[in-house]
Amino acid sequence: MQRKIKIILNPMADMGNAWRIARDLRSITEEHGGIDWSGTVYPGHAIQLAKQAGEQGYDLVIAMGGDGTVHEVMNGLMQLPAERRPILGVVPAGSGNDFGHGIGAPTDAAEALHRAIHGEPSTVDLGLMIAEDGRREYFDNTLGIGFGAIVTIRSHRLPLLRGFLMYLTAVLQTILLDHNPIHMQIEVDGKRVEEDIIYLILCNGPREGGGFLIAPEAKIDDGILDYAMITNVSRLKMLRIVPEVMKGTHGRFKEVTISTCKKFTLTADRPLYIHADGEIFSGPGSDLRKVSFEIVPNALKVIRA
Repeated sequence: MQRKIKIILNPMADMGNAWRIARDLRSITEEHGGIDWSGTVYPGHAIQLAKQAGEQGYDLVIAMGGDGTVHEVMNGLMQLPAERRPILGVVPAGSGNDFGHGIGAPTDAAEALHRAIHGEPSTVDLGLMIAEDGRREYFDNTLGIGFGAIVTIRSHRLPLLRGFLMYLTAVLQTILLDHNPIHMQIEVDGKRVEEDIIYLILCNGPREGGGFLIAPEAKIDDGILDYAMITNVSRLKMLRIVPEVMKGTHGRFKEVTISTCKKFTLTADRPLYIHADGEIFSGPGSDLRKVSFEIVPNALKVIRA
């Protein structure tokens, strides 16, 4: 039986390059027949479109865009009961495409679309964030607190750069201009610690920023969250650690903790900046100081290698 398929396109992903990619892929969808398209026009729109697709009986929803597009589509699907939840497919067309890399999606858009249409699904885990104000949001790849969220905000202000170079430039800017550790009370699977933290990231997948190998051992179907944490270090030491993050060898520094958990809770001494899969969840003007995270095993069916 042929799947009923909806493609949700973010035409502005990768500085508008996603629109050109989609244009070149129309012939593939026409050959297949019966594939519908929807385009996003405002932040959060893909959440609504994905939920509607499930309510309308689509079997497969393909996110065409960057990690933010996949994040929104996934959160829309997770608003549906499991028995009515479509399978997720991904055509990477953004700047980082880290989730696409994690599921083995081809980098060539035509190959990725063919895989998404004809491939078989398997389940992946998702992370779930619960804020002190009751807001809940899933993340499929990584969630950064403090440093990582500021990097994300800064990367959006670099329109002349793309991909890994864009994120690397934002990292260097953040080290130089926003080197402010956060005092945190942390509880990890029942164990409590109190530290000044310069960098904290929860990982379902191994990398972010188009190639920073944050948690080399992370797997999206192992039933656990990985996390990486750097305690208060100097700017010079951060500049020394960054090249190691690119290779996934940063765990050798005594100031770096890389470990796993199923539940993670933190309370901070000041408002938190948070990104989830590159989408800002809490930024300037927010007063969010306490948040928890947990792994949701086998949460979603995804077409993957």
